Amino acid sequence: MKITESYGAQDRWVADGTCAEKELYLPNDLIRTGNEQDSSETGPILLARHDKIKVKESTEEREAIKHSEPHYTDSKQQTLAEAVTVSTTKGVFHQLLLTSAVLLLAAACGMPIGYSAVLLPQLYDVNETLNIDIEMGSWIASVHSLATPIGSFASGPIMDRWGRRPALLLAIVPLFSGWVLLATASSHFLLLLGRVVAGISVGLIAAPAQILLAEIAEPRLRGLLIGAPFVSYSLGILLVYALGSQFHWREVAWGGTVLPLLSFIALFFAPESPVWLARNDQPERASKALTWLRGCPIQAKQELHKLTERFEEEQQQNNGRPQRFWKSLGELAIIKPLIIINAFHVLQILSGTYLVVFYAVDIISDLGGSDINSIQAAVLTAIVRLAFTFLYCFLLLMMPRRLMVTLSGLGSGLSCVAIAAFMYIRAGEPKTPSDTYIAAVLILIYIGANTGFMTMPGIMIGELLPAKIRGQIAGYLFTIFNLLLFGVAKGFPYAKAALKTQGLFLMFGVASFGASLLLYLLLPETKGRTLHDIEDYFQQRNWFWMNRKRAPEGPASGGEEGRPLAVSE
Repeated sequence: MKITESYGAQDRWVADGTCAEKELYLPNDLIRTGNEQDSSETGPILLARHDKIKVKESTEEREAIKHSEPHYTDSKQQTLAEAVTVSTTKGVFHQLLLTSAVLLLAAACGMPIGYSAVLLPQLYDVNETLNIDIEMGSWIASVHSLATPIGSFASGPIMDRWGRRPALLLAIVPLFSGWVLLATASSHFLLLLGRVVAGISVGLIAAPAQILLAEIAEPRLRGLLIGAPFVSYSLGILLVYALGSQFHWREVAWGGTVLPLLSFIALFFAPESPVWLARNDQPERASKALTWLRGCPIQAKQELHKLTERFEEEQQQNNGRPQRFWKSLGELAIIKPLIIINAFHVLQILSGTYLVVFYAVDIISDLGGSDINSIQAAVLTAIVRLAFTFLYCFLLLMMPRRLMVTLSGLGSGLSCVAIAAFMYIRAGEPKTPSDTYIAAVLILIYIGANTGFMTMPGIMIGELLPAKIRGQIAGYLFTIFNLLLFGVAKGFPYAKAALKTQGLFLMFGVASFGASLLLYLLLPETKGRTLHDIEDYFQQRNWFWMNRKRAPEGPASGGEEGRPLAVSE
């Protein structure tokens, strides 16, 4: 009987044409079937012992896999732990290619967010045909945020029903239409309508984009690929600022149609998520998609087997019927990630991640008392956000998630406390030019540290939610997040009047420390782990990461990253 064995966790990928596996021929008495496997194991077929194993491999394969050995645990059942999925160089290139298509779309989503900073100053000009007052300007700026939750709410059912890729293709249509409405608007109503349509589209895109990247990426690349859209999102904001500084708002709107068109073409030829295909009775398409993404048909076959087996187990537990959405929300394995994600959303917003970006000019003015050109401040914050988001994406590839986000929260909290102390010391004193520079430096340090929080919601939604509910619940989570953000942003001026700027930053600091503590206690380390392994971890009874039952480390496990998150009880 023939089985496959994955590479060890220490391996990354191998050259084109060489699959990251070797074929093993084992006596039947050495093989345990999938039904006999422990619920916490996600490997293909597990071994009771490793003697009398005949290995069949080519000369090239022997050279490529000579450092990779099976990883045995010392647990009761003495099983082989699952190794991290490895792609060929060609497979990695294909994953990056698909990610690039999503990045085009993410940049296209960032442009409508920053467009109000370009549109409003030009519309306030008395010589402008569609001249507006302050009231209309506030509606044009805020209506986009009001429309975004509508799209987020609809995105879950759409991508669960028709797939991740069709959901993105469908969402591009209103984004393109919104820009056309803005470019050709002949009244204030059409301006508002264009902003609403574009806002709905941005909401429709957010969840499917994050889920698609999470489901196509191999574990070692998943953090980088899921975090990359935030870089592209920031780049889109910076791009629209740059265009607005040189062109009329109608020309900028026409320019906004280019990225949606390019992303539509790129995604049209991209494969669907193999996870969605496997769970919707399309094994042939799933196999083709996995082969393209991994660059190795053997690896694709093994991964598809695990996807199908997991789905069949879920159906058997529910007597062959699809589980109702609301009933599944009562499962402990789903409650735990939902609590982590939603609690972090609240603390992230209260830590000022977006508020300081929205009100950067007002805050710096309060701190330093300098008249700063609004477009210069907007461009500066966009550049800083882009640079640090880019940095955090590579930190996600190199550092454990828990360490990165904990350090980010501590840095954010300490910088907020420093700002609050500076404001308290300088209260009532005449403002000097040095105050402006000190305030600006502290704000930039804060934005740099706090940007780590900005990447985490998308990563947690893509990694922590189980496959059976991931698509549908992701849209609702983004809806709740956008509504919370809109409410807090609207209430910011009132909070600022009551607490003063130093009180606000003290609140930001407390929330930053609270977010770090929350994730340190509850967030599992997901770097290098498969999505199946993360699902299995949340089925354990422990709530705190330090209370997990650790899987013993084998001689070739590749360290902490290569082992399961926990063992079964």
